[in-house]
Amino acid sequence: FMRTSLGAAIVFDKQSPLLFMFTSRQTNRSIGELSSLEVICCSVECMNAKQNIMGTSVIQLTATDADDPTYGNSARVVYSIVEGQPYFSVDAKTGVVRVSLADMDRETRENYTVVIQAKDMGGQLGGLAGTTTVNVTLGDINDNPPMFDQRLYQMSIPEAAPVGFSGGAYLGQGQGHWAERRDVKKPLNFEGKPSYTLKVEGANTHLDPSLRHRGPFKDVTIVHVSVEDVDESPQFESPEYYVELSEDAEIGTLVKTISARDPDAANNTVRYSIDKSSDPEKFFYVELTTGSLMTVRSLDREEIGWHNITVLAMEMNNPTKISSVSVAVRVLDVNDNPPTLTHYLEAYVCENAKAGQLVQTVTAVDLDEPLGGQRFYYSLAPEAANNPNFTLRDNQDNTAWILTRRGGWSHQDQTVFYLPIFISDGEQPVQSSTSTLTVRVCSCDHDGNVLSCTAEAYILPASLSRGALIAILACIFVLLVMILLMLSLRTHRKKPFLCDEEENVHENIVRYDDEGGGEEDTEAFDIAAMWNPREAHHHPGKMRQDMLPEIESLSRYVPQACVMGGGDSSVHGYVLAKLLDADMDACAPPYDSLQTYAYEGEGSVAESLSSLQSGTSNTDHEYDYLNDWGPRFKKLAEMYGVLETNTPQMW
Repeated sequence: FMRTSLGAAIVFDKQSPLLFMFTSRQTNRSIGELSSLEVICCSVECMNAKQNIMGTSVIQLTATDADDPTYGNSARVVYSIVEGQPYFSVDAKTGVVRVSLADMDRETRENYTVVIQAKDMGGQLGGLAGTTTVNVTLGDINDNPPMFDQRLYQMSIPEAAPVGFSGGAYLGQGQGHWAERRDVKKPLNFEGKPSYTLKVEGANTHLDPSLRHRGPFKDVTIVHVSVEDVDESPQFESPEYYVELSEDAEIGTLVKTISARDPDAANNTVRYSIDKSSDPEKFFYVELTTGSLMTVRSLDREEIGWHNITVLAMEMNNPTKISSVSVAVRVLDVNDNPPTLTHYLEAYVCENAKAGQLVQTVTAVDLDEPLGGQRFYYSLAPEAANNPNFTLRDNQDNTAWILTRRGGWSHQDQTVFYLPIFISDGEQPVQSSTSTLTVRVCSCDHDGNVLSCTAEAYILPASLSRGALIAILACIFVLLVMILLMLSLRTHRKKPFLCDEEENVHENIVRYDDEGGGEEDTEAFDIAAMWNPREAHHHPGKMRQDMLPEIESLSRYVPQACVMGGGDSSVHGYVLAKLLDADMDACAPPYDSLQTYAYEGEGSVAESLSSLQSGTSNTDHEYDYLNDWGPRFKKLAEMYGVLETNTPQMW
């Protein structure tokens, strides 16, 4: 709703025809020009206009005059069109705007401006007038057929293009722009068909019913497709191969001939090989030029039942062009494995078992898989055919029973029986084997449950269980370990020093290679203390840690007159004091001591060799007797013996 400064009211509703009115309280006074209004056709009206039907109503305008309608022609309004001819016209009395020109086409002109004038006084001279503007937009209808931009299209596609490859789009015109795309639906082959000609038709599928009388709305064009030649990989005769081969086939047996060719016009030579990853253990070989697939190793169905091999084909002139094919080889079974017993290689019989009692039900297994199923036959081995202890019954259902032939079993008589069982199958060639069943004699209860199968159970007291025996043995072992540990500790204990000289009969001979430095050696001891004992007495703080102070020991055993003397008497007294100190402390050997090596043992042929207490000198001693003491004293005899000149050697 909009109100003007002159009191005019304008009402606009897009869902119904436009109504406008002019109101004024002053008679025959101009209300001026109204604001322009935009009118968008509804579908029915636009369709009528599109169909060039003259008189189609577009909109209705209404102007109202406030003058007294009973007073002459002051309030009688007449409508006229100021702008918009010759396309539109307005009814002078009703104000209805209509189409007045045929062949109006939206594709030619879409928008129109129409100016309508309303004048009172019946339109006579001197009447007042007002104008309004109506903007008319033509709506579109489907009245144009599709059209291709060209009558002929040409394109090329490589023959190696995969299925679904887009071949191109063909533009056309119609209700807006449109395009047609063609895709490859089947593999192309330049050698088979180098070109294709397509007839492409574009049709309007949503034709307006009122325009069907004009005929079909469609267009046609021609598309010429050329297939481009491409150097292709070799092609195999079959997409895959399946072969069945017996497992006893000899080495070099022909499995299958694989054939491939170059599809190009050049038809290059093809070479064959096997993908190493598909046959890692190298059971097969393919001939390089012929493609013959052969065995190079013995086959075993029980080890590998299927071989999936990939054979490669390569162009000789272009090694990059390689194709592959899968060859599935199924290994057929041959009866080459003997049946054997399954699991039950050990059984037991109770001591209270009677004759004819079931010991064990045995079954067999065969790695082969015959078409008719497994069939096994059981019997005792020939060496056990007359076994007095057990018998075998074949149940004819691939099982057999081991039965006892006697009673009175005793574990003390025999603990283990070995029963050889012969098993054969029913296929050709017949395979057989002999398995040994170990039967142990056991002690059982009344229900046949095993109590014990070991010999120890029969030598233990009835009141002593196995757990008690283990505990006793463990205790004995612990006691033995403790005793050994105590003895070891006593052995390693340090023995006391023997004070009795009679028991200390073994003496140690110590060799001193390093002679002392004499009085010049001031590092081993302090020579000043020996020459001047009284000076050492005034330093009681200096003492050796391994013995009593020297002056104190000297004062106990050496007379003062000797100590106070000078010169050699002082040294002599000091030495005597030391000797006395060593003699009095026999249980703790001092660092400075005198040892006498006089005992040399017994049993020596040479008796004593010591020169101690000997009254003769080296010059008076004869060594000829060394030659009589044997080879051990040969070296000494040579050193101290008499030469051929009978002149003694002096050393």
